[in-house]
Amino acid sequence: MTAFYHVCFAVPDLERAMRDFENATGVEWHEPQAGELGDWRYRIVFTKGGAPFVELIEGPPGSPWDATAGARFDHLGYWTTDLRAGAQRLEEHGIPEDFSGCPHGRAFAYHRMDSIGARIELVEASRQPAFLETWHPTGAPMPAIDESQ
Repeated sequence: MTAFYHVCFAVPDLERAMRDFENATGVEWHEPQAGELGDWRYRIVFTKGGAPFVELIEGPPGSPWDATAGARFDHLGYWTTDLRAGAQRLEEHGIPEDFSGCPHGRAFAYHRMDSIGARIELVEASRQPAFLETWHPTGAPMPAIDESQ
C-alpha cells in the first residue's frame, strides 16, 4: 500500500505545458482551476484517470510555485493521516520543511529533499474528499501514510 498520489511540475505557462504533455504522452486534463493562498493567486490542473496524477501549477513570482526561471519538477505528493507527525518524521530524517500551507488554512507542507532536487508534499488525508470531488469524482479513497505507527 502506498500513499503516493501525484507528481507536480511548476510551470510558467499552464496551457503550453498541458498541450505539450498531452501531445507527448496522450494524457487528458481536467479544466484548470484558479486558487489563492495568502497573497498568491495560482492556477492548477491534474490529469484525468486516477493516481498517480500529474499536477501542473502556475504560480506568481515569489510564490512556492515560482517558475520564472523555467519549468521544473517541483514535488511528489503523499497523503498522511497526521501532518504534524509526518512533518516531524521528515525533519528527523534531515528533510526540512520548505513551506507550510497551515498558516494559510491549508493542511499541507512541502519538505525539501536536496538529494533529488525537489520537494516531498505531505497532505492531510482529511483533504482527500475535496480533492476527489474536484479531480477524480468517480475515484475511491486512496491510502495515506499512517503516522501513528
